[in-house]
Amino acid sequence: MREFSVPATAAVAPEENLTDMVWANAERFGNTVSFRRHVDGTWVDVTARDFAAQVMAVAKGLIAAGLEHGDRIGLVSKTRYEWSLIDYAIWAAGGITVPIYETSSADQMDWILSDSAAKAVFVETNGHRKTLDSVIDKLSELQHVWQIEGSAGAIDELTALGKDVSDEAVHERRREVKADETATLVYTSGTTGRPKGCTLTHRNLLSEVRSALVLFPEILAAGNSLLIFLPLAHILARALAISCIYSRATVGHTADVKDLVADLGTFRPTFVVAVPRVFEKVYNGAKQKAHAAGKGKIFDAAEATAVEYSQSLDSGGPGIALRLKHALFDRLVFGKLRAALGGRCIAAVSGGAPLGDRLAHFFRGVGIPVFEGYGLTETSAAACVTAHGASKVGTVGRPVPGTAVRIEEDGEILIKGDIVFSGYWNNPEATKESLEDGWFHTGDIGVLDDEGFLTITGRKKEIIVTAGGKNVSPAQLEDRIRAHPLVSQCMVVGDKQPFIGALVTIDPEFFPAWKEQHGKAASAEVADLIDDADLVAEIQAVVDEANKSVSKAEAIRKFRVLPIDFTEAGGEMTPSLKLRRSVVATTYSADIDAIYAK
Repeated sequence: MREFSVPATAAVAPEENLTDMVWANAERFGNTVSFRRHVDGTWVDVTARDFAAQVMAVAKGLIAAGLEHGDRIGLVSKTRYEWSLIDYAIWAAGGITVPIYETSSADQMDWILSDSAAKAVFVETNGHRKTLDSVIDKLSELQHVWQIEGSAGAIDELTALGKDVSDEAVHERRREVKADETATLVYTSGTTGRPKGCTLTHRNLLSEVRSALVLFPEILAAGNSLLIFLPLAHILARALAISCIYSRATVGHTADVKDLVADLGTFRPTFVVAVPRVFEKVYNGAKQKAHAAGKGKIFDAAEATAVEYSQSLDSGGPGIALRLKHALFDRLVFGKLRAALGGRCIAAVSGGAPLGDRLAHFFRGVGIPVFEGYGLTETSAAACVTAHGASKVGTVGRPVPGTAVRIEEDGEILIKGDIVFSGYWNNPEATKESLEDGWFHTGDIGVLDDEGFLTITGRKKEIIVTAGGKNVSPAQLEDRIRAHPLVSQCMVVGDKQPFIGALVTIDPEFFPAWKEQHGKAASAEVADLIDDADLVAEIQAVVDEANKSVSKAEAIRKFRVLPIDFTEAGGEMTPSLKLRRSVVATTYSADIDAIYAK
């Protein structure tokens, strides 16, 4: 199939904007718990009425500071309650939010604030302020800097500044904003070149939200809860947070992944959102813990049962023997895994990259279906999703309501609909290259089946062409190799080379257990064991298994284990955990050369 579309279920009116629901909730459902804030080790409720009052107070401060309708305002912070509060306050004051990852360098901060001509910026910490101060002299448009943390916090400072501004002044300002006006400039992670500012309108995000409400009525239900630990600068987390405002589900924030298990246990969400690497970590951590405790055989049998059970759901359902086996492992293993997510989690949402068939089957078999989505910043998050009753493991689902997907002759995926951005800020050339007659050229490669389910097979710019002319998509091999507990990252190489190779990094969390299991010195680093026969044999087995999914010409013939992992700090990963392939290729050029040395 070349094209598939799903009709819209609800239109966005021209006068609507994202702030409307804040006051609708406050007036009609004022006691609804919209957020739970983590304060001094406990969760504190914030009702819809409280939230609207706080948004109003901060918006008044922004107006009092002289900010005008359409002004861009930067926001540099970890995931926390104040992020959402400030986001809505900017919109209520008629402004445009410009999120910046809190891990951004001075150069990145300078580029985004200068390119967007931001008039003001919120920073979270003294460290962010120091980074900003190193480039602030170059930011001629910047008039205000507010810091969330500190003796005079941004929220209190703006509340005091705006005390003489009337409620009606805020309502007048926010009502001036129409559906087709810009709500946010979200700068892409920049796997290549300078980040580009995606111009997303209120209509774009409202269309995305309404699609989510139609597709996920079970999880986006009033009274349910979402714990967000992805950066809110990531469009997926932000779109779901906005969806919770509309569905009156409760949102919690946690910024530090090392606190995640504890926060899941106390917040007890009904669903979570994450990138695939997080689900890989949950699975690998559980497997490592079981093996370390001498219960590895039980876990492995439970894992196989979960996968078999999930697969059976797509082919007539489980038989009596499988149901009994599944019930046994539910008591022994699966219940404990659900308890680690707080005990109330009924589903999860994964985006940013493919999850992989085995992990998807594993979590569904455990009782936590992971709904996969496919989309980009340019499509306001998900353009396709799997959902209850419309799910095929291995696909990213059908287009969301109001969206069409087309496959070009070369396999490229094109997307059209109200979720598609209006263009790149200050970059007409890039806009012209990516938007044609309303169709967004994603740069990804995929196929549509006869029921409209989309499968992603690779990225156009990442296609490797060997010296023999064979086109190879690296994602299929990388996903399978990375799913192994011992592996952290994998990058397939081989462009213009005689065969396919790979760079592999070792998972630092699983490595200590592996050393103990194989009699290696506890003090040994990865660099000490790169040529170790046991380590090489285990990675070779992983590679051999991955190679079964491709033809002989596409298979990995040689690999190199690297002494250190790819990280955001090292520049090899984006803040949304995507590989910066050009950086890896440059940094590890000697290792790549060694793969192809005679």
